[in-house]
Amino acid sequence: MSNRVEVFKAQLSPYGGLKSKYYEELKATVKQMTAPGKGLLAADESVGSVDKRFKGINLENNAENRRKYRALMIGAAGIEQYVSGVIFHEETLTQKMDDGSSFPEYLTRIGIVPGIKTDRGLAPLIVGAPGEQCTEGLDGYVARAQKYYKQGARFCKWRNTYQIQNGTVSEHAIHINAETLARYAVLSQQAGLVPIVEPEVMIDGTHSIEQCFAVSVRVWSAVVSALHRHGVMWDAMLLKPNMVVPGAESGTVASPDEVARYTVWALGRTLPAQVAGVTFLSGGLSEVQASEYLAAMNRPNLGIARPWRLTFSYARALQSSALKAWGGKDENFPAARRVFLHRAKMNSLAQLGTYDRAADVKGSESLYVKGHTY
Repeated sequence: MSNRVEVFKAQLSPYGGLKSKYYEELKATVKQMTAPGKGLLAADESVGSVDKRFKGINLENNAENRRKYRALMIGAAGIEQYVSGVIFHEETLTQKMDDGSSFPEYLTRIGIVPGIKTDRGLAPLIVGAPGEQCTEGLDGYVARAQKYYKQGARFCKWRNTYQIQNGTVSEHAIHINAETLARYAVLSQQAGLVPIVEPEVMIDGTHSIEQCFAVSVRVWSAVVSALHRHGVMWDAMLLKPNMVVPGAESGTVASPDEVARYTVWALGRTLPAQVAGVTFLSGGLSEVQASEYLAAMNRPNLGIARPWRLTFSYARALQSSALKAWGGKDENFPAARRVFLHRAKMNSLAQLGTYDRAADVKGSESLYVKGHTY
């Protein structure tokens, strides 16, 4: 019997007992980020992505306009009622509000957790394999994470993408990206940052919702397995996955109930209950769809176990209408902030399962962009 026990122990991850000196702080941060009725604002677009946003309103893409764009959202009075954390881009982490306080200082003062996107963007996984991508940025990662912590960030986010082609995703892409996400996550925890792990099965393509379900289960299972091997602490991290939906070019639009059931089923097959929260990306859904689908997942009568807080981590689905209302003009700040707070409130209600589509008349246009990067 003793030999069999020793063999069993040898098969376990040698990192399974890892703890961080920040462990209690990490858990407290997770609790704050997953407060009922709240979610995350993903204000982490790169300079190139902001350029695409600004072209739509004929605004010059410079540092001051990018600062105003972020300040427009986070300076909206009452944002803390609906938003528990904000993800920044590296440039934005050091920018300031009009009163001279840094963005992290301002958010901390009003009870919102500042965060930072730490990946360095997407790159081809293998030349000659179109659509297969990996994410760069692990070189020198610990030093960067420690710097972000000193600047006030208390959580971070890393995105990997998976494009469904011919109904599936390659095993090589699944394996490489899972290992990257797991290494990022464990290094972040050791540096004091709560890692948001983002394995995004992209909306691009003609696939069915059933194919998205199968690929999402396969991808998330591989990510969870890698997180376990690397010794990631489940109660000190969050998952940011896609919702399970048909491809944007499939000609099919799923009902909120279908999306809710397929998505929660997929999570139930893959994600440990000890993970406190799932902060969904909107991934090109319209503003209203993003709210409807999230609300359906949080309905009391869904009939499927949900041990995690299911909430939002939206960029376009929170900011698009507000950006149009702003138009790059200072005099439009009050109106744009009202639009932003409306969307934040709608998603807060969706997290509580009480969102009413009839009371939400804005944001029904598609936000899908083929091959979206940021």
